[in-house]
Amino acid sequence: MFTTARRHLRNGGIELADIKYEIIEHVGVLSESPKGWTKELNLISWNGRDPKYDLRDWAPDKAKMGKGVTLTENDLTNLKGILNKLDL
Repeated sequence: MFTTARRHLRNGGIELADIKYEIIEHVGVLSESPKGWTKELNLISWNGRDPKYDLRDWAPDKAKMGKGVTLTENDLTNLKGILNKLDL
């Protein structure tokens, strides 16, 4: 279980509560930046809730993360169907 907090935001921003997360399953890495950050698809439990699929950038040590998108299994199935229709 990991905990992250964003307490010191620029320009007098709002203090956010601690966010607890557990990576249940590492599904895969889509890309890696020159600084070692990886764009990953994982199954994550946020704040003890049921796990959801999550696509976001992660620091090499997983202590920091970028903004991301969480997807239910149904969302992921729908996305797969949409991607399968693309001519890639």
